[in-house]
Amino acid sequence: MSKYHSVMLIDDNEIDNLINQKMVEAAGLSKYIYTHTGAKSAIEFLKNIEQLQDDIVSSVLPDIIFLDIDMPLMDGFQFLEEFNKLKDSTREKCKIVMLTSSINPQDVSKSKKYDAVKKYLNKPLSQESLTDLSI
Repeated sequence: MSKYHSVMLIDDNEIDNLINQKMVEAAGLSKYIYTHTGAKSAIEFLKNIEQLQDDIVSSVLPDIIFLDIDMPLMDGFQFLEEFNKLKDSTREKCKIVMLTSSINPQDVSKSKKYDAVKKYLNKPLSQESLTDLSI
């Protein structure tokens, strides 16, 4: 039995997305996994879901979004700014886990300014970090 209905992976590095997807699958964390290689397409995806009927929206929206910080065009923090403009129901349903390959104290403190950000993890995901995930 999956812990969550669906998760979303947002990372411009396709290899990281693939590794993270395999880790989520192996941990049995989620039934559905959406992957995006850009924050912009992920935001558009969420906006499009919001246009659906309410009963469908809750079953399609991801429970957790694993968000890479360092991406071209739109980085993780720009994604969070756009995410904050989404409907209240979307922001309440989607919990965000920030992913990074370097622990920069400034990034950690900056991410704490966003209510949706529940955790901060190193890339790539590990079985241990997913097993311990409680948000």
